[in-house]
Amino acid sequence: MRGALLSPYTGTASDCSICREAFRTMMTEPTQATTQPGAPEIPEELALEIRKLAHDLSNALEIIVQTNYLLGTVEMKRPASDWLRMLDGGVNKALEINLALRSYIKAHAPR
Repeated sequence: MRGALLSPYTGTASDCSICREAFRTMMTEPTQATTQPGAPEIPEELALEIRKLAHDLSNALEIIVQTNYLLGTVEMKRPASDWLRMLDGGVNKALEINLALRSYIKAHAPR
């Protein structure tokens, strides 16, 4: 199936459209982050700057996710098909890291 790739992180087939939908969900739905008692808070001014950077990172990742999807819709010969699988794994890992960053900021920042 075009667009379905074997993820090097999970060893299972992943569909780039699933990746795109997961990205949209992660970036638009609020996370359920709560500050733990005694957890250090990020100062508000710093938190605002980190939020801005995380938002900019999300925008850059959207371009990568869309390009990854489009590349997955065309036939590729080896080694390009192997490179696409590596890209897919990297895209998924970057999305996970970005979500973890956004969740951490929400859990440790005022507001």
